[in-house]
Amino acid sequence: MTKSAGEHWVCSVLSRHGWTAAVTRDGLERTDILALQTEGPGRQTIEMQVKLIRSRAADKRWPLGGKSQRPSLSQHEWYALVMLDEDVPTAAPRTFILPRDHVAATACIGLNWLTDPDARPGTRNAPLSQARVGLEAVQSREDRWDLLGTPTDSVSVMLPKHYCDLAVDPGVGLPEGHPWKEELPEW
Repeated sequence: MTKSAGEHWVCSVLSRHGWTAAVTRDGLERTDILALQTEGPGRQTIEMQVKLIRSRAADKRWPLGGKSQRPSLSQHEWYALVMLDEDVPTAAPRTFILPRDHVAATACIGLNWLTDPDARPGTRNAPLSQARVGLEAVQSREDRWDLLGTPTDSVSVMLPKHYCDLAVDPGVGLPEGHPWKEELPEW
């Protein structure tokens, strides 16, 4: 029920922002919601992946497997990271809106790098399939529904500044095929 609650929440907010949104059937890889802009000039579409955590969880990080770190296939792929407040079930969930490529970079960079004393030098403590995106990394994207409809390569990177250094660090880096490997955007 948690996944469904997050998807329906995102659809309701999208509709308040002039998007006609529909939850996709299970099995459509990379996309939980398809939405069409119905207000303003043009008829833009977006694809959105929804990830949800409960706020009472001790670890305020969204789990993102290896598929989440694949690069975008278009300039209209987005993530909605949703946090449900279990203590106040009627409270509006907190929602963080990011382009897919920003989430992929954040998940890869945000792994607990090279701090495990038992890890072989130069290796990760966990595989990319165990990646998590933490609240501290996405704070600046809370309720940024206004970004939807903007081509994702035009959206400024609002990740923590030290992530820029980690993105080019040979011991950390970015996932395979990530567009920022060719040239980092302005941070």
